[in-house]
Amino acid sequence: MENKTVTLAHGNGGRLMHELVDALRLKFSNKILDELTDAAEINLKGKRIAFSADSYVVKPLFFPGGDIGKLSVFGTVNDISMKGAVPVCISLSFIIEEGLPVKDLEKIADSISYAAKKSKVPVVTGDIKVVEKNAADKIFINTSGVGVINYKGRIGAKANPGDAIIINGPIAEHGLSILNARENLKFYSNIKSDCNNLNFETERCLKASSRISVMRDPTRGGVATALNEIAAASGIGIEIDEQAIPIKPAVKKLCDVLGLDPLYIANEGKFLCFVNNKDAKKVRKAIGANARIIGRVVSAHKKEVYLKTKIGANRILPTLEVDQLPRIC
Repeated sequence: MENKTVTLAHGNGGRLMHELVDALRLKFSNKILDELTDAAEINLKGKRIAFSADSYVVKPLFFPGGDIGKLSVFGTVNDISMKGAVPVCISLSFIIEEGLPVKDLEKIADSISYAAKKSKVPVVTGDIKVVEKNAADKIFINTSGVGVINYKGRIGAKANPGDAIIINGPIAEHGLSILNARENLKFYSNIKSDCNNLNFETERCLKASSRISVMRDPTRGGVATALNEIAAASGIGIEIDEQAIPIKPAVKKLCDVLGLDPLYIANEGKFLCFVNNKDAKKVRKAIGANARIIGRVVSAHKKEVYLKTKIGANRILPTLEVDQLPRIC
């Protein structure tokens, strides 16, 4: 790496984070790790198991549509689900800064309880550590998750030429919700985080088609960066249609005001599904009314993502380079 110190940009989901991940991954490289999917697939005595780990450092702790507790449960459930697995259980570990109000901790715990029940995925183990004042930022949460893969196919990091690309609903709500709350922008709207569990939607996908190649939740770095990761891993090109991408009017308005591109803004309740084009319509229907087919996988312009704009032009969508907003999960 060129940088001599770690910066916030190394955690934004973009190019610098990928460079950091690659530098560290090479030190303990193996076949499972090197796939770099949301969860690892492990064969355990003939059983296909999905396993994931994550950490949550969102700021502020409470934001419209959610909080760090809800986010930690749903985020872990979703990572397991992106592997085509049924989540079975999760762990939760707290790193608490001295001085955190007990009422805030209780509020976070209540939110965790709600999210676990909604997902039907219990918290089965955990840990608590307390550090000195100013040694953390109120509270950090570390998680792990386990799921069982019953899907006959294999969902990995590589898409196939001819795959259709489906998204389950409007994008960019989570990142804007965090930005509005953190910076006290006083932008009066109904923008709330889309923080939600995806396990039941993905189960419907898996029942609708046996030809799904990739599922990915576009969190840090947004839709554009997730698509670039898949294009690079697959050695293929991706074309998406700007007019087909669902964006709520309030989200678009705030993005226009702030000069932000919604395709690079984080989501916490959305996922991309790459499926054989012949099954695209039935998978879209299985996901629900908000789902849209937004693009396709092509053999041309390998490892690049192209956006067909509203005026009919084509432009390259690169991986996120400059951090739009750190610490959104």
